[in-house]
Amino acid sequence: MKIKLLAIGKTDNKNLIQLIDEYQNRLKHYIKFELEIIPDIKNVKNLSEIQQKEKEGELILSKLQNTDQLVLFDDKGKHYTSIEFSKYLQKKMNAGTKQLVLVIGGPYGFSDAVYKKSIGKISLSKMTFSHQMIRLFIVEQLYRGFTILKNEPYHHE
Repeated sequence: MKIKLLAIGKTDNKNLIQLIDEYQNRLKHYIKFELEIIPDIKNVKNLSEIQQKEKEGELILSKLQNTDQLVLFDDKGKHYTSIEFSKYLQKKMNAGTKQLVLVIGGPYGFSDAVYKKSIGKISLSKMTFSHQMIRLFIVEQLYRGFTILKNEPYHHE
């Protein structure tokens, strides 16, 4: 299985970039992983929230292959503990998932078309975090999940 993380807009904080890179490098020992940044939409001041979600949705959907399984990070998604998330990853691998595509949307969430294409939603917290920080949290949780599956001493209960 390969995991692709799609995110809208670049990260401009050098410290976050460095940490994201560190966890991406660690993940390479367990699974094929790719972080792909979708550039911010230009001239958003002239667009309504719905129009912005539609444009971002078109870009997200254009990055998908027919066999991809799309999962959205959404505040209305399912909550997992780290151990439950590791079991979720194992289920995806056992099911023969070719590519799991995880998506962090823009500031207003996702278009209806993206919601329709997705197979599920995950929430990291009831709190709101910056989209830049969420990238780090997701990459770290993916790494944590694989260390749990391998019984390695990273995660402590």
